[in-house]
Amino acid sequence: MKVGVFTALLAQFPLDKVLEKVKALNIHTVELGTGNYPTDPHCKLSMLEDRAALKEFKQKLDDNGFTISALSCHGNPLHPDKAVAKAYADTSRKTIRLAEKLGVPVVIDFSGCPGDSDRAKYPNWVTCPWPPEYLDVLDWQWEKKVIPYWTRQAEFAKNHGVKIAIEMHPGFVCYSPETLLRLRGIAGKSIGCNYDPSHMFWQGIDPIKAIRVLGDSIFHVHAKDTQIYDSNLPKTGVLDTKKYTDERNRSWIFRSVGYGHAFGWWKEFISTLRMYGYDYVLSIEHEDTLMSPDEGLTKAAEFLNAIVIRDQPTAPWWV
Repeated sequence: MKVGVFTALLAQFPLDKVLEKVKALNIHTVELGTGNYPTDPHCKLSMLEDRAALKEFKQKLDDNGFTISALSCHGNPLHPDKAVAKAYADTSRKTIRLAEKLGVPVVIDFSGCPGDSDRAKYPNWVTCPWPPEYLDVLDWQWEKKVIPYWTRQAEFAKNHGVKIAIEMHPGFVCYSPETLLRLRGIAGKSIGCNYDPSHMFWQGIDPIKAIRVLGDSIFHVHAKDTQIYDSNLPKTGVLDTKKYTDERNRSWIFRSVGYGHAFGWWKEFISTLRMYGYDYVLSIEHEDTLMSPDEGLTKAAEFLNAIVIRDQPTAPWWV
């Protein structure tokens, strides 16, 4: 297993500077945004049509001793506005093609969320089974939008030798292990997850126990923490819509690794990932509003580098 970084947190710096900064933190693996929500500060899809730029990009990474863990294009390809949905989907497909050219095995995306009908203007995330029309909406979303799109997209990725890691996030149809595995069961084994434990914490899902549920569907992991504020939780519940910057009044906020849960928790998290076959990258994602990106990255790198399990285990000699 190794420590990596999602470079979106360093979007203000050119790629050369990013590589310099993260190499100093003993990190040699990067996750790069290619558009949609993460934008594309360090990896341009235009390289698909520019062989010279693609060659130069590869050489820069090789010369600095870096590998790419994943390309990220989180978007909403199921958006009810057809033009918006098409833009997200086009970026996703181009990202898959670029991943193939770069030899990157994983592309990260969101599952998306449709509206409640073909006449809808905005996405409609269903969170309860009653009144019964909500279940009608949910059935329509899966049958008419989710299944057709993701069946095609999974086949496209498979044909290009790439796996799609869907990041479970409330607001989209795949937000929990159950909903992710439902989609994987329909679309096939080229669909799995980008596992972000911070998104489990604030839903009340134990991220370590959820690893046992997800098993071999974990394709990539984000290293990000969440702090729960028990004093606010009874008032707001976990579905808190206050701005992330209203830290004093929210029931939870995202934190840099180690600032929501201590070494012991993260050691068990890493160990359980390995137990269930994940031995790839812990990609640091910074969304901590109490800490600058530079400090958040530095502290997270120091924290994870101290506990990540790098070597393969030997045969148990005591058995």
